[in-house]
Amino acid sequence: MIDYAQINQMLYEGNAREVERLVREALAEARPVSEILNEGLIAGMAVVGEDFKYNILYVPEVLVAARAMKAGLAILKPLLVASATENPPRGTLVIGTVKGDLHDIGKNLVCMMAEGAGFKVVDLGVDQPAERFLEAAVEHRADIVGMSALLTTTMPYMKVVIDAFQARPELAGVKLAVGGAPVNRMFADEIGADGYGPDAPSSVEMFLKFVGAT
Repeated sequence: MIDYAQINQMLYEGNAREVERLVREALAEARPVSEILNEGLIAGMAVVGEDFKYNILYVPEVLVAARAMKAGLAILKPLLVASATENPPRGTLVIGTVKGDLHDIGKNLVCMMAEGAGFKVVDLGVDQPAERFLEAAVEHRADIVGMSALLTTTMPYMKVVIDAFQARPELAGVKLAVGGAPVNRMFADEIGADGYGPDAPSSVEMFLKFVGAT
């Protein structure tokens, strides 16, 4: 009989092959897909996020764990798509690195952890103009738009994106969040962001609050 704690542990250790095997085993036992996702993968990634937050794990370990989570998720995805009406995502996050900035390690961590927490994630990539954030928010009916910057020279472009959203009353319900090494809460408040994520786990906690999941 499948033990979800074992999936959690294998995910934590970044053992993608074992995560895949255990997820298949759980499916073979006719466990509900949502149960495998929540108790096996999401719960495991939550521990990874917590340990990363308190410097027990570091970026390389988190990336390996996230890949193991994605390996399990790849098996569940076709079944999740089929049952999407029964188990909708917690929310839709559109995220990208702002125009002029090509850094994405932090953004990629946020994407992986947000997906692990049950969000539908639309990753725009790097060097994204305000227009692309707007288009994607409309196209995917985003609940949250996240912006990342690693350069002090590209930080001001976050305000350009926020101003573009504020000029569109129909997008008033979209939460705008910012993050990245040079960004801080004071800057986020100054440019009118709805939230600031100092690291990936904190960002995901903020996203969950935005959609009323905590």
